Parts: sequence; structure tokens; C-alpha cells
Amino acid sequence: MTAQLIDGNALAKQIRAEVATRVAALTAQGRKPGLAVILVGDDPASQVYVKHKVADCEGVGMHSVLDRHPATMSEADLLARVRALNEDPSIHGILVQLPLPKHIDSAKVIGTISPLKDVDGFHVASAGALLIGQPGFKSCTPYGCMKMLEHIGCNPRGKHAVVIGRSNIVGKPMAMLLLQAHATVTICHSATPDLGAFTRQADIVVAAVGKRNMLTADMVKPGAVVIDVGMNRKDDGKLCGDVDFDGVREVASWITPVPGGVGPMTRAMLLVNTLDAAERAA
Repeated sequence: MTAQLIDGNALAKQIRAEVATRVAALTAQGRKPGLAVILVGDDPASQVYVKHKVADCEGVGMHSVLDRHPATMSEADLLARVRALNEDPSIHGILVQLPLPKHIDSAKVIGTISPLKDVDGFHVASAGALLIGQPGFKSCTPYGCMKMLEHIGCNPRGKHAVVIGRSNIVGKPMAMLLLQAHATVTICHSATPDLGAFTRQADIVVAAVGKRNMLTADMVKPGAVVIDVGMNRKDDGKLCGDVDFDGVREVASWITPVPGGVGPMTRAMLLVNTLDAAERAA
């Protein structure tokens, strides 16, 4: 068996086209959706991510604001800027690019973003809404993973899903979304003994720990769907995920590549969340 690829680029393109249609309709009513992206410091990876996010907005007809600040910006000044954007009616989504400089408390900054504009889905109000099944913004990466499962016709109901990783950004919200979709969910992490004993039982595996080749072919149930959220680099500098792609591809039924898998979907779902925020405001 050789797994079929879940093409994140193609699916993201389809989602962006749908978003562009909805954005045009809202703009025609005089309510153009707007996203503000705040970048503090000069982290090279963050600059690339931000560049893509702004370009994505422009590509679907959204208003975008790129707020660049030096790494020396004080926490108080950043919080004041977030509060100003909370009150700006032309801005429907606020994204603060992480990581922030060490002297700034990320949790405090995220907590200052209005829950109505928390399009990253990181605010405690968004996390709480997800936990109890109330409407709210879903964290973009897990949201994108769920869209990928939907796209390939993989209904999580009744299936055993294993999420490797327990971060607030991916692992925990991923588990909650799968649970809401009626999967039986196991969360594994760095303190889990014999990881393979769990993953070999899984119909769906989501790997999100940031460790190269962490999931190997002998740890995967034949026919499983494997979603690779990891973003690492090989010795030659090329991007790779948490999954031993070449090995696992010979066991799984579906697998996401890195790059070209989950990454484009994360950005696409940011646009969906921003559009949803604008429609709610309207």
C-alpha cells in the first residue's frame, strides 16, 4: 500500500476562492473584512509567515494592516496597540505573531485581544468555547486538519484518533475537535511510555511535537490516516515534518506532505476565521 497525498496547497486554494466570493459580497455592502498582523522583532521565520499572511489577505480582497515594531518595544506599548485595534471598526481580526521577545508575556498579550477578534483561536475564551462545544474561533491549524479529513471523506465518528502533542496551539484543540466529531481520542506526549503501543491502534494519527522522524512506519496501523503538523529541517536544510514520510507512506492510506500539507491550510483557516468575524460584526 502506498498512501495517497492530502494536498494542502490545492485544498487551501479552493478555500481561498470560496472566501474571496464571500469577501466580495460583504465588501459590496460596505463591510470589507480586515486583519491586523502585529510583528515585534526581526525573527526571520516570523517575517516570512507574516509576509504570506498579508499576501493571502490581499489575494482574497481583504483589508490588511501589517504592524511592525522593533524587538525593544515594551510590553505596555504592545498591549496599548492591541487595545487600539480592539476598538478599530475596520479591523475584524487581530493576530500577534509568535514568538514574542522574552521580555513580553505572550499570555498577557493574547488575553488582551478581544475574543470577538481572536482569529488565531488562542484566547482563553476561544479555548473554553471549544472545550464545552460553544461557538467560537477554532485554532487555525487543528481547524485546517479537520478540513483535510473532511476533504478525503474521513469521518472521525467511531474511529480511534491519537494526537501526539499537548500544546495549547495544536495538540489540545486538535483533540477537542476530534472529540466533537465523535472520535475516541488519545493524547500522547513526551511522558507517554511506548508511544507506538498507542499509535498502532489509531485510525487517525496527528503528529504535532516538532521532532523529526518521530513517527516511523512500524508505529502506524496499516490503512491509517496520518496528519503531519511538524515543521523541522533535515541536515541538508530542507523542510520535513514529525513523520518518517517515506516509510509511513508505505503503510498509511492517506498522508500529508511537508511542505505543502498542513501549512497552507493553517493560513487558509485564518482567512476563514477573519471572514467569520467580519460577518458576525456585520
